[in-house]
Amino acid sequence: MSEPAPILGSMRPDGSRLFVHPADVRGRYLRLRRAAFVLLIAFYVLAPLVPVGGHPAIQLDVARRRFYLFGQTFNAQDVWLVVLIALTFVFGLLLVTAWRGRIWCGWACPQTVFLEGVYRPIERLLEGPRERRLRDAASPWTAARLARRALKLGLFLALSLAIAHTAAALFVGPRELAAMIEHGPARHQVAFGLTMGFTALLMLNFTWFREQFCVVLCPYGRLQSVLHDRDSVTVAYDERRGEPRGKAVKRGATAAAPLGDCVDCHRCVVVCPTAIDIRRGLQMECLACLQCVDACDEVMTKLGRARGLIGLYSEQRVRGLPERRLRPRLAVYAALLLVSGGTLAASLAGRAPIEANVLRPRGALPFQVDGDVVRNAFEIHLVNKRPHPAHYRIRLVPPVPAQIVVGTPEVELASLADARVPISVSIVRSELEAPVELTVEIEDLTDGSLLARRVRFLAPPRPPPPGG
Repeated sequence: MSEPAPILGSMRPDGSRLFVHPADVRGRYLRLRRAAFVLLIAFYVLAPLVPVGGHPAIQLDVARRRFYLFGQTFNAQDVWLVVLIALTFVFGLLLVTAWRGRIWCGWACPQTVFLEGVYRPIERLLEGPRERRLRDAASPWTAARLARRALKLGLFLALSLAIAHTAAALFVGPRELAAMIEHGPARHQVAFGLTMGFTALLMLNFTWFREQFCVVLCPYGRLQSVLHDRDSVTVAYDERRGEPRGKAVKRGATAAAPLGDCVDCHRCVVVCPTAIDIRRGLQMECLACLQCVDACDEVMTKLGRARGLIGLYSEQRVRGLPERRLRPRLAVYAALLLVSGGTLAASLAGRAPIEANVLRPRGALPFQVDGDVVRNAFEIHLVNKRPHPAHYRIRLVPPVPAQIVVGTPEVELASLADARVPISVSIVRSELEAPVELTVEIEDLTDGSLLARRVRFLAPPRPPPPGG
């Protein structure tokens, strides 16, 4: 096996950038990736457009602190759920990485999905296969080449605008975005500036920066050495079968020495989007896209040899050693994922469609005494967490006779709207020999559900009995 290269495949010996032009490839994994790309892009495009429960399937209205997710509504008080969602995603990513390597990067990361699923196919369609692109890059500019480049950049700009506006729709909603476009950028300067800024970043990324984002900026690749062990299944070259390398011998000829199955065609290198040679071992730049597997399988099939010279293997398997299916780190990551995911699911399932809190008015005295009567003032803060309007009835149930005044006994609230309802409770002091706890009932007239809140009635201490 040859020594590792001292530089990246996307870098020249002098340290300057070498633009990567991956060759076309065909195979089973490419077909599966394309199907995954179609599903993920469709989800991204349709999420802010398809209504669920009267609102977009996904809308993150940060300005109004209202969030809609597949028919569920959330407000700023639910921000703690974001922590559970983030933990569940992180633990899931750790588990997948320890089990199947950097498969997220090559199959589901938005950087890969849009670059390999949209931008690069357009580039191949307009500028031809890899050999033609390399030849054009080393040749003087011509009118035809300028026209192709202008058309490509124009399509890239249109795509970047579409992606940026879809992202804007996730935050403001499709109808409000359409109204903003109709009114013009002068009336919505912040939204226009953010959308154009995101468009510029997309153009810079997908036109020029490309794989450098994964190689230079993304910290996830640098975690592989921490998350992997010798039993992690990653993209690997079967060195025992492939070495020593050598050109394929013509039929009827005899090789000077026994050779492995690798014919050193470099097909696995030219199809790699980060220009690495997987035969040098697992590298930080590997995205687990499996294009090298498809390319090598195609060559092996043409030569009449078994496929799988490059495949999804663990280091133990490549060395011919026994593999462990269950390992401590997998168990730990799975347990953490189960705890965080279970807590998230239970929290979502147990969410009440209404938020109700009994408060005491700011600046008000804890109680007021008017002769033999003690008066407490309360305030009911209601928030409708349903995706549609709801109608509520408020009543107070005291354990002793009391005079109750509810400011607005019935309240109708729009989705994620709130209201504050004042309540006054007056009780004769003779009824306050023991502590009194009041029950506030909020009935949801939409479905008949009942929510109860308890509050302590405050009163001055009773004077000691005479002679006590």
